[in-house]
Amino acid sequence: MKFKDRIKYLARSPLTAWDILVRGHYQFEYDLMSVNAERMPLKKRLNLGKTSFNLIYRRARSWSWPINMHIELVNYCNLKCPVCPTGLGDLVRKSQSMDPVLFKRLLDEVGPYLLAASLWGWGEPLLHPDLSSMLRIVQNRGITTFLSTNGQKLDDIKVLRSLIEYPPTYLIVCIDGITDETNAQFRVNAKLEPILKGIKQLARMKAAKGQKHPILHMRYIVMKHNEHELSLLPKFADQHKFDMLTIRTLAIIDSPCNIHTSLLPDNEEFRAYTYKDENRIQRNDFVCEKVFTFPAIFADGTVVACDQDFNATQTYGSIADGTSFKSLWWSKQANEIRRMVRDSSENLSFCVNCPFKDMPVATVSRKRYIFKQ
Repeated sequence: MKFKDRIKYLARSPLTAWDILVRGHYQFEYDLMSVNAERMPLKKRLNLGKTSFNLIYRRARSWSWPINMHIELVNYCNLKCPVCPTGLGDLVRKSQSMDPVLFKRLLDEVGPYLLAASLWGWGEPLLHPDLSSMLRIVQNRGITTFLSTNGQKLDDIKVLRSLIEYPPTYLIVCIDGITDETNAQFRVNAKLEPILKGIKQLARMKAAKGQKHPILHMRYIVMKHNEHELSLLPKFADQHKFDMLTIRTLAIIDSPCNIHTSLLPDNEEFRAYTYKDENRIQRNDFVCEKVFTFPAIFADGTVVACDQDFNATQTYGSIADGTSFKSLWWSKQANEIRRMVRDSSENLSFCVNCPFKDMPVATVSRKRYIFKQ
């Protein structure tokens, strides 16, 4: 969170507190996707109220349970994107999918407090061998769910049925070119046909059942090789039955500099960072809140402070052996990691290379279009 955004949040906190505690309502945006939490149970209201103290005091021992969570369904992928640690072969964790039993136990414990859950990590979630069970487990818990995919499995009827029977709130489909030639320059080995065929089928299945979800969200990262397509994107997304389109900047983690700089678009509006002589300008107006509210659970049950710690260099521990999430979240180890993030982030690789701290604005996505289907 940018320092100025933190100040704005604090300034409107009295009204926000009234909405949360009295009305049981909280509305916010997550990367330009609207989240509306309504008629929240008392447990969730009180936890959300406590969360505000994390933002104010940033105490090493968290005041509250998490309100958001990254949950990695799988950590392997069918593509080789050039700035992703999985695509680059830099992910050293064992390839695996999350056990549905582990997933249910986690959500039974943490679900009553969560507002949102991002059901992906460093892999392609639609490759999970029991996707239907995973999506069923997260249903009807009052949690807004985001599922991000490269779309290569969207022509699989089993995948489509899972997405319709147990829909995530948002299905984020990553397309970075409106032709195979353009898209595959970044999404290496990707094809548009299974994506577009699957989206049209999902739109028909939604209409037949009269349901709103999943919201079909096309996400496009602007880069040098595809920025010429910008003016064509809204029509393309609408024609192919997407409900919304967001246009996003390329945020890096720790990819080779020569790869990243070669992808920078000429249009500075769609650059994630400000540059001088091709070097990213370091900023000091970033205040990390994620470590206090938004942990990640990797496919093997490892709990980390931030999903950017993709190789789990600093872990709170693991829930795979039956350990409760609660005991890890409020452990001495977790407190120490949060303290390091707050006071000496230069000692943590995932903080040094944080893709968010040097951004001049708070969100990675810059434009949004909503379509009526």
